[in-house]
Amino acid sequence: MQINIKTSAANQAIVSNLTQKLPGGAKENIIARVALGYSLSTGKRFKQNEFGTYDSQGKEYKEHILFDSYKDFYIALICQAYGINKNNELIPKYVKLHIDHGLEAINYLFDNRPQYTFFDFLIENLGKGIDAIEDAPVSLDAVKNNNQHIDKTTFTGPIDIKIGYNPKTQEPITFCFNNTKIYNNQHIAVAGKSGSGKSQFALEFLRQLVSKTQGQVNFLFLDFKGVSNEDKKKMEGFFNETHTKCINAPDEPFPLNPLSFIDNINDRNKLVGINKFVDIIAKYSNIGKKQQQTLKDAVQEAFIQHTTGEYPSLKEVYDLILEKVGDTRDTLTEIMGRLSEYELFASKINNPSVFLNNNYYLSLSGELDSTVRFTSVFLIINYIFNVFSNMGSTEVIDDHREMRYVLMIDEAHDLFREKKSLEILEVILRKIRSFGVSVFLLSQGIAEYNTANFDFSQECETSFLLPINDMANTKAINKFLGLTVKDGNTAIHNLEKLGNGQAISNMKEYPKTEVFDVVQYWIESKK
Repeated sequence: MQINIKTSAANQAIVSNLTQKLPGGAKENIIARVALGYSLSTGKRFKQNEFGTYDSQGKEYKEHILFDSYKDFYIALICQAYGINKNNELIPKYVKLHIDHGLEAINYLFDNRPQYTFFDFLIENLGKGIDAIEDAPVSLDAVKNNNQHIDKTTFTGPIDIKIGYNPKTQEPITFCFNNTKIYNNQHIAVAGKSGSGKSQFALEFLRQLVSKTQGQVNFLFLDFKGVSNEDKKKMEGFFNETHTKCINAPDEPFPLNPLSFIDNINDRNKLVGINKFVDIIAKYSNIGKKQQQTLKDAVQEAFIQHTTGEYPSLKEVYDLILEKVGDTRDTLTEIMGRLSEYELFASKINNPSVFLNNNYYLSLSGELDSTVRFTSVFLIINYIFNVFSNMGSTEVIDDHREMRYVLMIDEAHDLFREKKSLEILEVILRKIRSFGVSVFLLSQGIAEYNTANFDFSQECETSFLLPINDMANTKAINKFLGLTVKDGNTAIHNLEKLGNGQAISNMKEYPKTEVFDVVQYWIESKK
């Protein structure tokens, strides 16, 4: 892909003026690169309807002049900023837009600060860059663990789920989400207001999943709204039939040690894993650098004390922190104290394979404050991602991906509201797909899926739309279902008559604009 661009006519003079502020002998391509990087650093992201913002009548840059030998580096910056592949045909447009935008922004700085020098600009933005690195989002890249020793069952073959019925013929509609011939990934997005049948649809999906795979594909159902004793009683049949353990936090511990994703044998891998754990706690509790070091020291000491190869508990880590800080109470002691006090996680796990080979329904009670809730969820998701990453990809046999697990998140809009969680979910959706893991998101509306920086529905191959409150948002509906304008017009007409327990979908096995009756656990379980 050749990237030859022209700046806008207005920016041609700016290129020359700004170049004069650079150290002597610097060429005009340097300021173009600086402008590109500076524009991206501001957080500006162009939409396709903004492609005509700047004309192309100004300074011309041939690819080899513009980038020299650094083309791959700048392409990577664009790809990271927009979440696109390096072969995406829009990359040249984004490069031009950000160069023009960056030139304007830098010129504004110099115009409004007469004594401002390029050296001032460099020092200021290098400082911001260092701060950004220190405050960078926690990477969800897997931590290598050569000592994992976890066996997980895998199902080979098609998983045909009865998803609903044709309302005219009552013929069943089957959905094979692990068919790689028609689906690129196994992630699913569902939107439906309270009372629309969304939860019952999800429960029936899981019931069939367990049945069709003979229990080899397991699941974790994360419920952010919490389940009442009355609801728990109503779901008793589901729990029994699917062999699911319902855990109502913080009444009983979750059967997982969040430190056990760390390699407790290899010193290098162990250190990387400990740093990852510290990053997670830091991200959700906003502890400072000194507190992070205290936590790191405590975790390292806890591992040293376990000479038999067992993993330390969060309570042991907390006790070591108290030994180090004495009577001092701060953000670190508060978050680790609450995680320990609530006993959200089991202190000792005899068999590390048990958790992922069983089904769990985790109810996150309103008793838990948001910091504890989201930190706990992050620790669980981090564990799942790391374990499956170390297991490696599953095979595709006869066009069907081998499946291991389903992570179902109810009331996912609670995660979407929490900026810190968005990064986690985004990475999970992108990186876990080849590991035989399906992420199943349930939310009350479709607007929640489309955040400022990322559209989660676009990472879910299949979407199901049940009745929502904002049925008039044609643009959002089309995007959620991946419809053309023409198909969207048909879909909107059909949505006008959509009732509770009905949906339209972009699944490949049924016309994408047509209404169908979705399966409901409370009905199907009685058949």
